[in-house]
Amino acid sequence: MYMAIASNPNIVIRSSGESPLSNFLLWQSCSSQLVSTAILWPKTDFWHLVWAVLDFQRNHIYLEKKKKQM
Repeated sequence: MYMAIASNPNIVIRSSGESPLSNFLLWQSCSSQLVSTAILWPKTDFWHLVWAVLDFQRNHIYLEKKKKQM
């Protein structure tokens, strides 16, 4: 999927404990943080999203350094 007008995602949330992306946004998410939750998507609530954002904020400086190296 090519999205010319949208920027690359910062966070990719993968539910059900799976970590492979299955070719979904594979190139766009090469420098994104992958969050894998053990629960299914319909049961994901606001606090799981808050946890993912806080985890991203904690690792943001490291991710920015990796993006500059690419």
